[in-house]
Order: sequence, then C-alpha cells, then structure tokens
Amino acid sequence: MTVKGKKIGNLLSRSMFFCTISTLGIFVGCLQPQPPSSLKNEHAMNYRTLTPDEERILIQKGTEAPFSGKYENFSEPGIYVCKRCGAPLYRSGDKFDAHCGWPAFDDEIGNAVKRVPDADGVRTEIQCAACGIHLGHLFEGEGFTPKNIRHCVNSISLDFIPAEKTTQTDTAIFAGGCFWGVEYYMKKIKGVISTEVGYTGGQKDHPTYKEVCAGNTGHYEAIRVVFDTQQTSFETVAKMFFETHDPSQWNHQGPDWGEQYRSAVFYRNEEQKEITLKLIGLLKQKGIAVVTELKPAAEFWIAEDYHQDYYEHKGQKPYCHGYVKRF
Repeated sequence: MTVKGKKIGNLLSRSMFFCTISTLGIFVGCLQPQPPSSLKNEHAMNYRTLTPDEERILIQKGTEAPFSGKYENFSEPGIYVCKRCGAPLYRSGDKFDAHCGWPAFDDEIGNAVKRVPDADGVRTEIQCAACGIHLGHLFEGEGFTPKNIRHCVNSISLDFIPAEKTTQTDTAIFAGGCFWGVEYYMKKIKGVISTEVGYTGGQKDHPTYKEVCAGNTGHYEAIRVVFDTQQTSFETVAKMFFETHDPSQWNHQGPDWGEQYRSAVFYRNEEQKEITLKLIGLLKQKGIAVVTELKPAAEFWIAEDYHQDYYEHKGQKPYCHGYVKRF
C-alpha cells in the first residue's frame, strides 16, 4: 500500500493492515488481534525463576561476599552463561585469577555484556546484554593480563556449561521489514538455535514498539539469530535473509511503510562484513538494485513478548515476506 511521504505505522496500527492484490486491483482488509496487556516485555516468560538471594544480586544489584562464590576458584573448560536467561557470556579461556574474591575475565563472548555507569558515579556496571541482569563491575588499567581489563563478576549471576556439552555458536543480526516475517523464515534454517526480535540501530534506550513505529527513535525492526556453526554458517543465514525479503525496497517492505522497515545487516566482525559485501555484489550482478545497509552491530533491545515467535503462535504465514531464490 503506497502512501508517499507517510509512514504506515503512523496511519494504522499493526492490528490492521491492508494487502494489495495488484492483479485484481482491489484491497483486502486483514485483521490481526491486539496482544493481551498482561504479556511482559523482554521475553520474560523464558527467564529462569530466581531465588531470593539471586534476586537481591541480579535484580537489586547487590554483591556476594568475596571468596564465597562457587566459580571464584574454578578452572574447568567450558562457557559461563547468564543465570536468568542462559545467554553465553564468558569463555573459560578468558578467566584468570585476580585474587580479588570474585571470578575475573579479561574478555566477553561477542557483545554479550553491556557497560553502564554505576549508580555510585565512579565505577562501570556490567549487565547481561540479553536480559539486563546485574553481573558485577568492569575495571581497566590494572595490568593483570595483556588485555588490561577485568570483568569482576558475581558467581551467583552465572551458570557453567562444561566444554563437552557446548556447541560452537555465532550470532547474526538482520533488519528486513516486519520482524515477524523475517523470524518466520530464519527459524526454518537447520542449525538455528534461537531467534529474538527487537530494535537496534537507533538512539533511544529501551524503546517500545509504539515509539519505534512513531519514527522518532531511529531504530530498525530487527532479529538476532544464534546458530550452530557446525550445522550452518553466517553465509547460509545471510542468503536466507536476502531471499525472504526484497533488498531493493527502501523504508518499506511490502505493505509496511516507515523507517523502521529498512533493510540492513548489522555485522559483528570483519568476516560477516566481507560475506555480506560479497552477497550484495552477487545480487547487483543479477540486476537487483540493493539498498540494504551494512552497519556495525549496535545495542539490541528485545521487543515486547507478544512479538516473539509471532507467526508460530498464531499459526499463520507472513503477509509481506516470501521466499524467492536469488543465489
């Protein structure tokens, strides 16, 4: 539905959209039900239930007593994950003995940890980037390791997965119109472990769906895909992205109009950037006027719970996405 100079998100709520049947020259109105107001944000239904002690530290930002945590004097190979949401945070190879009384790491997995100014106005707090729980604090310039950084983490904020039980994973972030449709196809790829839809690339912290649709945040509707690299690859996932939306459409995808529907790949490393550039080059050779943006990964804000796995819950198929083989 072309509305020149307008954002469809400002004209109609997502609860009602119009699908153009160009061959017949008519419009068919399609209703989508409003989500229940009781649903919580940030995929909270999947969070682990916390004990009172865990609540005090993870949510109320407390600190466990030094030398009391189970992982302070612990050196088994594996990965450390968030106690509440299970997101991978640290590798055992980045753990070192700082003799400080808490587990210490000099690196994180990808962009797993968010840094925020502490309430004391001096220190830097570290949080799980996926769910926002308190992990501990970040210190620099101490000279413990060549990286010269120390993530000082409460053991109670972590769970440990031994190496023999872990898989090699990677993460990809895409924006290609309505995130419902992008997620629908991403979940079909063999080797995809999890998907989350949300907002990224803008200026506002903790944006809401209403704010993003209003066009005042600069955010894209996006999806974060975690996949097993032994079963699939970033290139395979990126090809699915380019084949299930129209990379030549700017500021809209199908009947959805607005800057939040821009096409973009948010690369997390140089390899992802180079692969994306290669795929865009192949598409341009085929005569496709690709407008997909290539941007470094930014803060990813998880969307409201009713947006997650939308079509799976509704038993429906996307109205503005479809598969078109392009490679």
